[in-house]
Parts: sequence; C-alpha cells; structure tokens
Amino acid sequence: MTHFSKFTIPALAATALLLGACESEKDLIIITDDLPIKTSTLYMVGNATPTGWDIGNPTPLAAEGEDPLLFEWEGRLNQGEMKLCLQPGSWDVGFIRPIEDQEPIGTDPIENQKFCMNAGDPDKKWVITTSGTYHLSFDLRHWTMSSVCLQSEAPSEPDTPPTGGETEPIETPTLFMVGDATPAGWNIDSPQPLEKTGDYIFEYTGLLNPGEMKACASPGSWDVEFIRPLENGERISSAGLETGFQYHAGDPDEKWVVADRGNYHLTFDLSARTFKAEYLGEITVEKTPFDTATLYMIGDATPNGWSMDDPTPFTQQDTYIFTWEGILMEGHFKVCLAPDGTYSCPFIRPQRADVAIDTDGVEEPDFVYTTGPDDQWVVKTAGRYRLTFNLEAWTINAEYLAD
Repeated sequence: MTHFSKFTIPALAATALLLGACESEKDLIIITDDLPIKTSTLYMVGNATPTGWDIGNPTPLAAEGEDPLLFEWEGRLNQGEMKLCLQPGSWDVGFIRPIEDQEPIGTDPIENQKFCMNAGDPDKKWVITTSGTYHLSFDLRHWTMSSVCLQSEAPSEPDTPPTGGETEPIETPTLFMVGDATPAGWNIDSPQPLEKTGDYIFEYTGLLNPGEMKACASPGSWDVEFIRPLENGERISSAGLETGFQYHAGDPDEKWVVADRGNYHLTFDLSARTFKAEYLGEITVEKTPFDTATLYMIGDATPNGWSMDDPTPFTQQDTYIFTWEGILMEGHFKVCLAPDGTYSCPFIRPQRADVAIDTDGVEEPDFVYTTGPDDQWVVKTAGRYRLTFNLEAWTINAEYLAD
C-alpha cells in the first residue's frame, strides 16, 4: 500500500489544478460534419424497387468490404420512386432521402452525392428515370450516395392484364378516386366514390385540391388495375381537360396532377375510355364549428415528432377552444382531430405553406381544414409556446413564453 505524507497531498492537488488549467487553455473541438449513421441494416422501399412500397418487406442492401457503414446493392430498378430506411415495418421512422425532392437516378453516373435523413414531411424521394440494372452505394459515414447504371432498358409497355382489347368496356358497378387531390386522400381502404349515372358512366362533382389522383374499381388494395392518364403528370386545371385514359396495374404508376384548387365536375366513360374534367369555380368554404372532443398535432417541431401512434394532444378548455403549452423545436407541424395511421385524414393547416411561428407569434391567424396540399406551420424560433386553436372562429394563436 502506498502512503502519502501531509505534504504530498497538497502537492498532488496543486498539480491536478495546474493540469486542469493547462487543459482549459486548449481550443474547443467543434464537430461540424454529420455524425455517422450507426446501423447494421439498410433497406430501400418504393415502386422503383423489387419489393415496391411494402414497408414490411423492403429491399435490403448489404454492408460490403472493410467499412461496415458502406452499403451496396446491385439489381434491377424500375422507373419510379424510392427512399431508404434502417428498419422495416413502420412509416413513422426516419428515412434517408435526397437533398432535393425527385433527384434523378438514371444512366448518368452519380458519385458521392449528399443525402439527408428525416421522418415525416417533406417526403422527398429519388426518382429512377430509366429502368435497368444499377449498382448503388450508400456511405452512411459521410452521408453520400453513388449510382452506376450497368445496363439500361428501352421503355416497355405497361404490364397490363388481359382486357380483351383497349376498346373493350370496363365492367364494374363502382368506381373510386384516390390521391391527395381528392377529399379522401391516399386512403385506399376508403377512397372517394363516384356516382354511376349510366351503364359505363361515372361522375363526381366537388372539391379537388392541388395534388395527384388516379381511379380504381374497388377499394382495399394497391395491386389492382387503376385508371390512369395516357402520360404521367397530365394536368387538371381551371382550363379543363378532355382526354383518353389507360387501365393497368403495376408500373409505371401514372397519375393526373390537379394544378388549381376548386370545384370540378369529372366524368369517366368506361366504354369509350375517356376522361373529362370541367372546372366549375373556386370553393367557398363554410366555416362551421368543429364538433370534436380531441385535437392533436404532429411534426418535427412537436415533442412526439411525426408519430400518428403517439401524437401530441391539446387540452380542451371550452367547447371549441383547445390549448397546448410546451417546447416547440424549429421545424414543421400540422393538426388533426383524431389520430389516423394512414396520414390521409383532413388536417388543420395554414392557408399557405410555411406560415411562420416565432417570438412575435403566428404570422397569419386563419387556418383551413383539408387533405391537401400538405401545407404546414413552420416554427422559426425554438422555445416554450402556448398554442390556442379556436375551432369556431377557425383561428390559431401562438404566444412565445421563454427560450
């Protein structure tokens, strides 16, 4: 056992203080680069990938070589979209995404292109522009991706099930619309029905929001045939549209794009295979009070993030008054009446995208209640806030309380 004299202990203490003082003189080391994404698994999901949008069975990548954070994959990609996740089974987790939405992956090589990672919106995805065989590399240490097209494929006809010819009428007693342009959103279990007004005629009169849409004969599955535009991205606008359509399952996943929010009259003729959209005018929203006992918010600005399984609840103070007080991060959020795991329910939103909330309160007090477009409030300054929603006056108030 070592023994210390009464003179030794003060000497040791002084030495420790001196060393500490020397250490404090050193420059602080500030890490400015992204930290590595630590994971032993990586998957990609999307209609461009072999397993499609099945989050329960996404396409795995493999860690190759000496670096366990370098994941690679080689195989066939279809024309379509894709993003990546660390684990299967949930849409509420963070996804690896391009910096800009719809960044192309095609025949031109890509080397060390930066990517980002976030849950929820904005739901940015890569788009595969040319079907073919690809070699993909994702470096989770440096947050970069690379792509090489090994063999491209000429555009092929859609994998269309036999219908007896393009002019054969489509036999169905029902027809539905699905998409964020429609009142029902992307809820395939409860899409927007059209009214059958003739043997092969289906019609709809009502609201369309800016967004995408297609039509199907029955709800409940994404694997059925869909009525689609002849070319992806055909615009439905105040100028109207009259055109033909195609009918097939699988890829390519063509959809109409609604450019102008408004009241429309749509007509599908399943015998002539034609589609007509007539613009009837702007929508006048009747602001009737909301009858609800619950109110929730989701978003990366909120304590519980984008989770629909555990959204952040408000407290009902009066019949139409709901409040919440707590910490908001810098980020986005929107509000719903009740949790909806499909994210296709209508949301309380600002009247335009990125209405700011900061130390001065909310930039604009009025809100709308709609499935789309996916406009959200943006918190510019993190801190403690009190939010108040008046569901009778359709207004939001934000009070900044503290850092």
